[in-house]
Amino acid sequence: MAIELNQPALRNARALVRDGKVVKDERDDWSEAAPTADEENAFIEREGWTEYSHWHLGIDKSENRETKQAYSFPFGDFRKVHRSGVISGESRAGQHDHTEIRDALKDLLDLIDAEE
Repeated sequence: MAIELNQPALRNARALVRDGKVVKDERDDWSEAAPTADEENAFIEREGWTEYSHWHLGIDKSENRETKQAYSFPFGDFRKVHRSGVISGESRAGQHDHTEIRDALKDLLDLIDAEE
C-alpha cells in the first residue's frame, strides 16, 4: 500500500477554503460530520469516482480507482471542508508516517485558521 498525496484533491480543498466553503468546527466534531457510507455511495452514484476522489487527500494508486479502498484522508462532507476533518487527517497521517499528506493538511489547517 503506497498512499500518496492526491494533488487534485489538495487543489479542490484549497479552492473551497478560499471560497469560504468551510465549517470551522473542532476536532471531535469529525465523527459526526464525516459522511456515512450511504452518503458516500449516493455521492459516487450522483457525481462519479473522480469527484469522490477530490474529497480525499490520500490515494493508493495500486488500488482500483473505482473502489473506496483507493482513497483515504477525507476532509469534508462533499459540500464544505471541515476543520475537524483536516485536524483528524493530519493526526492520522502523522501517526502512519504519511509526511507529505500530514504537511499538506497542516498547511490547509493554517489556511483555514487564517481566513476570517
